[in-house]
Amino acid sequence: MSDATENTDPTISGPEGAAVEGFSAADTSDIATLSYEQARSELVETVTRLETGGAGLEESLALWERGEALADRCEEWLNGARAKLDEVRAKTAD
Repeated sequence: MSDATENTDPTISGPEGAAVEGFSAADTSDIATLSYEQARSELVETVTRLETGGAGLEESLALWERGEALADRCEEWLNGARAKLDEVRAKTAD
């Protein structure tokens, strides 16, 4: 029987061991609602935290997972903006 404690890091959801024994997955449920600027800003902060080190393995994995989701969100915004630009260019070319 494991002694699971509640994790207080906002980037990590649920009790320890919830996703994989000894590892809590990052909470990414809010990322779909972020604007490009919000997602990019948090992504920069996340990368900085990872690069400076000092986080334990579990926290680093959760930061990495959240960072991947933030990068995907930024890419979604950029792809949407690119599509809108292409649409406007096509209309003005006609």
